[in-house]
Amino acid sequence: MTPALSVIIVNFNAGDHLERCLSSLVEHLPGIEWEALVIDNASTDRSDRAVTSFGPRVVLVHNAENIGFGRAVNQGMATTDAPVVLLLNPDARLVAGAVEGLQDVLRSHGDCAVVGPAVVNDDGGIQGSARGDPDMLTGLFGRSTLLTRLFPGATVTRRNVVNPLESRHPEDSVEVDWVSGACMLVRRTAFEQVGGFDPRYFLYWEDADFCRRLRAAGLRTRYRPDARVVHTVGRSSRTVQRLAVRAFHESAYLYYSTHVARSAWHPARWIAFVLLRARGWWKMRTVPLSSS
Repeated sequence: MTPALSVIIVNFNAGDHLERCLSSLVEHLPGIEWEALVIDNASTDRSDRAVTSFGPRVVLVHNAENIGFGRAVNQGMATTDAPVVLLLNPDARLVAGAVEGLQDVLRSHGDCAVVGPAVVNDDGGIQGSARGDPDMLTGLFGRSTLLTRLFPGATVTRRNVVNPLESRHPEDSVEVDWVSGACMLVRRTAFEQVGGFDPRYFLYWEDADFCRRLRAAGLRTRYRPDARVVHTVGRSSRTVQRLAVRAFHESAYLYYSTHVARSAWHPARWIAFVLLRARGWWKMRTVPLSSS
């Protein structure tokens, strides 16, 4: 029997967070027929062993190597026939009513392919999971940059990061350019229509690329701020910090060259290449050599 909802969790060294994530499914999906697929990207911390305590509803798919986030999601989608799929990070956990709220959005908006919740920190702070399309200014006015903290009300800041506190009716969803892959509810038909995640993105920015391609196909991404998911940022990437830093900047350039400065001779493309390489080099200086 095909479940109404499949949850795909891509795990890599998430430690005890994976068990907490799975426990939140059991606790907060009591009225939904669901299954969970844990795609483990060759974890070395034995975190994947947590799957065995959740019975046949949770299935483990173990990869011999780390194939990246997007490819692992595509692998999971090929394993299930569920019409609606929740992508959830292993270091995230559901809050009561979150999935029901996201499902309501898909039911109410036939052209909506993806809907995301407000992703919050452990202390309840908003992470800024609903975003505007990345451009040259995103590096300056991104989710966690200094300029965003200094000028939170600036037009460019508010375009890059949607503030759910500005909504007078948080139970209503709003259309946005993209939502974080840390948690997104996806229609299978829409996912298949655009070919899923682009496998060229090993880590980071594949969610922005995915939502942009959906919009090009006439489909929409929405954000429901009163649906909440708690996310402990970067639990997996901490174990391979140098790889994560390199992947972030390589994926940022891939996105920019694919969607913004498409011509190989576009001056902005070369500027982005130089700036991202310089930023990546600077970031790598702070990462221990043992983290690879």
